[in-house]
Amino acid sequence: MDPLSELLSLLKPRSLVSGGVAMNRNRAIQWPKHDGIKCYAVVSGQCWLSVDGVTDPVLLTAGECYLLPPGPPFRLATDLSVEPVDFKLLRVAGGLSTDVSGSGEEGCYLVGGHFLLSGDHADMLLGSLPPIVHIRKESDKAAMRWSLERMTEEVRDRQPGGSLIAQQLAYMMLVQALRLHLADRANAGVGWLFALADKQLSAALTCMHDDPGHPWTLQTLAARIGMSRSNFALRFKETVGTSPMEYLTRWRMLLACDRLKNSDDSIPRIATSLGYESESAFGKAFKRVIGCSPRQHSRQTTSAKSPPLAGVGL
Repeated sequence: MDPLSELLSLLKPRSLVSGGVAMNRNRAIQWPKHDGIKCYAVVSGQCWLSVDGVTDPVLLTAGECYLLPPGPPFRLATDLSVEPVDFKLLRVAGGLSTDVSGSGEEGCYLVGGHFLLSGDHADMLLGSLPPIVHIRKESDKAAMRWSLERMTEEVRDRQPGGSLIAQQLAYMMLVQALRLHLADRANAGVGWLFALADKQLSAALTCMHDDPGHPWTLQTLAARIGMSRSNFALRFKETVGTSPMEYLTRWRMLLACDRLKNSDDSIPRIATSLGYESESAFGKAFKRVIGCSPRQHSRQTTSAKSPPLAGVGL
């Protein structure tokens, strides 16, 4: 499994909402501050996306996709001069439509989903993202087209199992948007995600992910990917924002958290499998990264999971 897939599987994105939303002409809707990731694409028409703290609104046209990491309130508008309506009030009043015909001429119809990352260390993914990820290149829109069209069909023509299919298609759109974002070198920045677009750094990450219990050193990783020790350390730090060994420790602790929660493996067994010679050494590293001991973490009760929804909402 590749590093992005591994991280997403550990973060366990959970669909809170998936489906479509139709916006009439001369309409503006305000959404509150949100957790999780919102990923939506425009099926027809166009609208403006404005995020608090971001100076200029973004025009979204048919085929374009946007991704919002957890963050401040935002609004969608088919007319920027219109006073926005509160999303919660609109939903309670039944004024938010999922019917594509409701978008009408000069309106806008969108499909997508809102996902909550329930795993530990979600900032490994989210910390690399800007306030708005805007997928708009023609080649990128072409790559998104299949899932966008299939989701539109599922939302328009409700069939048995359609809600589950819509959730999976929305998740596919999310992964595709992340992949397209990191592949666009114009978006280069500092963070783990951008290392995946670098062939050599991606190979180093794959080494650590494929065999986290191996006694990796700066030298052995650099040799594995054909770089000098000093150049590897510098490029990794500049791209990821942390050293290779710090990243490896954090990845090991992320795996440990998942196994403490979701397996019956003992702490000594987890420690050994992740390359630690003693439970004590593992415990010290775990507490330094996670903030508590492995035993304390394993005793923590997980919060009740809400059932996923499919329908109205962004």
